Amino acid sequence: MQKNQIFTAGITGCTSQGMGVARIEDRAVFVKGAIPGEVCAVRIVKITKTAVYGRLEQILEPSPHRVTPACPHFGKCGGCDFMHMDYALETELKRQRVSDALRRIGGIDPEPLAIAAAPTCEGYRNKVQFPVAMTKDGPAAGFFRSRSHDLIPVTRCLIQPEEASLISRVVLEWMTRYHILPYDESARTGYIRHIFVRKAAVTGAVMVCITANSETLPKTKQLVAALRAAVPAVTSVIHNVNTRPDNVILGETYHTLWGEGFIEDELCSLRFRLSPASFYQVNHHQAEVLYQKALALADLHGTETVLDLYCGTGTITLCLARDAGQAIGVEVVPQAIEDAKENARRNGIENVRFFCADAGQAAKQLSAEGIHPDVITVDPPRKGISAEVIEAVAEMAPERLVYVSCDPGTLARDVKLLSERGYVFRSAEAVDLFPRTKHVETVCLLTHS
Repeated sequence: MQKNQIFTAGITGCTSQGMGVARIEDRAVFVKGAIPGEVCAVRIVKITKTAVYGRLEQILEPSPHRVTPACPHFGKCGGCDFMHMDYALETELKRQRVSDALRRIGGIDPEPLAIAAAPTCEGYRNKVQFPVAMTKDGPAAGFFRSRSHDLIPVTRCLIQPEEASLISRVVLEWMTRYHILPYDESARTGYIRHIFVRKAAVTGAVMVCITANSETLPKTKQLVAALRAAVPAVTSVIHNVNTRPDNVILGETYHTLWGEGFIEDELCSLRFRLSPASFYQVNHHQAEVLYQKALALADLHGTETVLDLYCGTGTITLCLARDAGQAIGVEVVPQAIEDAKENARRNGIENVRFFCADAGQAAKQLSAEGIHPDVITVDPPRKGISAEVIEAVAEMAPERLVYVSCDPGTLARDVKLLSERGYVFRSAEAVDLFPRTKHVETVCLLTHS
């Protein structure tokens, strides 16, 4: 096998990133844009000791699941991964991904494993973060090309609410009119880094947060007026200060330019206050599906003590508290904890307490206090739960452990580690919160043996 050779190959599988997999000369070849079941002409473009990559030259026998991508930016923008196939195949590939990870890494057989598909693939995201950069045509907003910081200008993203695209245009027009420059990553000059938009699914309120490389912004009154005129649903405009040289989107300082500095939304019949830094699932409908499944697995009867690690703004914690004796929420982000406490107050839920700490430290502290929860729920970031948290959970020995995961690989790893400490895998179900992208959520139940 040599670079630039062209082979006729059948596509037999798909990676978690949506790349087709062919077997050529006894090596796996990864082909962007190819779909399982297709026969394609594949040009070899890169050969390493561990992987071979090919370019799709021609589709000789297309899959019946192949569709024309609805977005003109698909394949350039690094956001979506599955727009070239129908949604039925996408959900099956995601279901297989979760099942394969649990079997291969976790050492368990999760079948039958179901997936809860989303009712729509368009406009479902309630949060968008547009990076901003200078182009030959002036300031532009969009998304980065995959694995790069090359900006692909995007005027309309199909998985975002329409208000987000309109707000982006208003901000760019404001920048152009008043000569406010985008941030330049290489030179570390300029001002505007990101346009952050969050829309509440139930209340309809819209938050706009401008992330800038400066403590102050010029012409903010004009910006607020333009945003309110273009999108009447805007109820909060915020300036976030981020002078860091790295790729972190939000800095630690916020200045409210207009409104209250937060918006409100309803989820699972509870009302939540959301600030820019608050974690909140981006797909409202599917978040309710996910949380209801987590609540069912918790199997509460009104007397239990529940510990919710990585609680964010308290969404799962407060849902659990309604059916528990007491609930404890732990989160490392101070602003999220303040939101969680306010959310408990707004909903009149008194059998709950929140405190700000690292999940591992909090679990150890509670264990030292003699608190032995009947149920623990975890909803960690992509890296999964730390070894410290696993040991603390094992020490507290809750009867039930409900694990909500956004990464099948780390979920499977943690399930295996927990099984070595006395926990038995009972069930798992995938929930698609991110149609057209490679991401998928899973909710899993383990019980103490």
